[in-house]
Amino acid sequence: MTRTWGVNAREAGSVSIEVVILAPVLMLFILGIVFGGRYALAQQGVQTAAADAARSASIARSAGEAGDAAASAAASSLANQNLSCASQSVNIDTGAFAAPPGTPGTVSATVTCVVDMSDLAFPGIPGNQTLTSTMTSPLDTYRSRNG
Repeated sequence: MTRTWGVNAREAGSVSIEVVILAPVLMLFILGIVFGGRYALAQQGVQTAAADAARSASIARSAGEAGDAAASAAASSLANQNLSCASQSVNIDTGAFAAPPGTPGTVSATVTCVVDMSDLAFPGIPGNQTLTSTMTSPLDTYRSRNG
């Protein structure tokens, strides 16, 4: 008589079946966590780039300088964070530069970045994610402005 210690004869292959069923579910869960982390880091990077662009635009002397400074600051911020965009755009609202000194105003910067996430191969997730963030920064109320 052969006796198996601790295992009922009817449950002899159940561990293998559980592993076969649970392994893909566990892998999808781990890939979902990795995708969520990468998405959150990329979104934070775009927000930081928008904040840097708005700040750079707000300390410029004219609307033209503000657009150039904002685009440069956003590109530099994205590069410093190792966030590579398949395409990126920076839109600046410089309408407050036309207001006379003494009038409060703000400059808004909207940064849009298309991030490639195709290397994750997660089911139901598109290869590219478009991330957009808008930030504002106040203009100095009593500084001279050139429209």
